[in-house]
This record gives sequence, C-alpha cells and structure tokens, in this order.
Amino acid sequence: MEHFSLNDGNLIPALGFGTYKVQGFPGVQAITQAIENGYRLLDSAVRYENEGALGKAIRNSSVARSQLFVTSKLPGSNHEYQAAINEIEESLLRSGLDYFDLYLIHWPNPLEDHYVEAWQALIDARRFGLVRSIGVSNFEPEHIDRIIKETGVTPAVNQVELHPYWSSKKVREYDDAHGIITEAWSPLLRGGEVFKEDLLQKLAAKYGKTPAQVILRWETQLGVVPIPKASSSQHQLSNLDIFDFKLTQDEVAALTGLDKADGRRADRNPNQHQEF
Repeated sequence: MEHFSLNDGNLIPALGFGTYKVQGFPGVQAITQAIENGYRLLDSAVRYENEGALGKAIRNSSVARSQLFVTSKLPGSNHEYQAAINEIEESLLRSGLDYFDLYLIHWPNPLEDHYVEAWQALIDARRFGLVRSIGVSNFEPEHIDRIIKETGVTPAVNQVELHPYWSSKKVREYDDAHGIITEAWSPLLRGGEVFKEDLLQKLAAKYGKTPAQVILRWETQLGVVPIPKASSSQHQLSNLDIFDFKLTQDEVAALTGLDKADGRRADRNPNQHQEF
C-alpha cells in the first residue's frame, strides 16, 4: 500500500475502504474481511449508522488498531460547537475506539451557516486527543477559505464526489495548492455506464486490469485517495490490486477528459445540499 503525507505530518493510505450502507452483523463481516484483505483506511460516518459495526470489525480482526487509519464524519445536525464535541465523543463510544485517525465535517450546510463553529470543534477535538487529523467533506474552495481565515487552521483532507465523469478539477487544484489531500467518494460512479467507455476498455486491455482498477489507479495518480466500497472478497482484493502498473501522463489526462458538465450528482451540490 502506498501512502500520502498529510499537512499535519501524519500519513494516509493511498486507497481506502468505504462503508456506506455497510451495517449490522453483515457489515461487521464485510469490514473485518476488508481489513484481513489488506485495507488499512476505513471510512465511516455518523450518518452511515455503522460506527458500532466498524468498531466490532476492528476488534475482530487480526490487525492491531495502531496499523489502521479510521475515519468518521460529523453530521449537519450537530454543527454547533458543544453539540459537535458531544457527537465526536459519542462516535468514539459507539465504535469503542479511543481516537479517530481522521474526523471530517460531512457537509458544510452553508444555508445553516454553522460550519466554522463545527470546524473550531474539530480543532479542539484534536487538541483534546479525540482525533489525530481533521478535515472536511464536500467543501468548496470558498468554504475552506472561510474556515482558514477565521481559525487559522487548514484541513488535512477534503473528501468530495470524484470519478471519471466528475473529476472535481476546481476542488483538486485548490486542495493541491493548499496542501490538502483530496479523497474521492463514489470513485467508481457505482460501476455501470462509465465502465463501458472505450478509453477505459482499451486501457484495461492494455494493462491486463479491469476498468475499475484503471479508474482507481487514475485517481491515485492524481494524488487523490479513492474509498471504494465492495462487499465481496474478490472485489475487495481487486480494488487493492492497482499499484503494480502506472498510467502514462497522456492516459491520465485522457481519463480526466471524460469529465461532463453535468457529471456531478444533481442532488449533491455542496452550495445547496443540506445534510442532517
């Protein structure tokens, strides 16, 4: 597994395991299996309602907690300062963990306009030892500009929608310029249509890989950390098997060129979406 350096000195694995809708005892099994298959970055959220399953899977695995990089996210219903601190503590209690490696504000909820207050809570949670790295999710450059201006603290990570039809170019360029690692949710666009692209089919044949593996490698070569979800052991292992080949610069550029003006999910524009 390759790693990227965060702006706070910590390291983050170059590829993670997404746990959206991975819940209950089947979720425990899937996450435990992912750890045993080699995943070290595990991505959860309060809204996923699976922090308990995540913690149980970690305790069930044969891998030491210190070898894992565990993430959770603050919901929009708890952006006010004390509510945010309480929620982070409850996240730890639900998971049975002593700390999170990374904690994110899930959405900015700009219409509510408490995200600066939430960011201050994450800053203090890091100072209290509850979390080791802090970041944001679905933040646009103007949102990040504001929290930096008002607190003096730059996020380590910004997790956003990112896939071949929406490469989040503006956000990636901003993040890169500010030393922020970009993470990709929905990195494979849930498969389907994008896998059928001629370019992906040709690159998959050239490198003896699947279209999914080509996409994930493209993202890591952009300096992005993808967090795909996979329940089956076969798909989990396949998604990890991307570090034995490298796309050319022209191929990376061609994949980025698949961008579509309407490629982002219409109901997930961070300037309008309200997540509670």
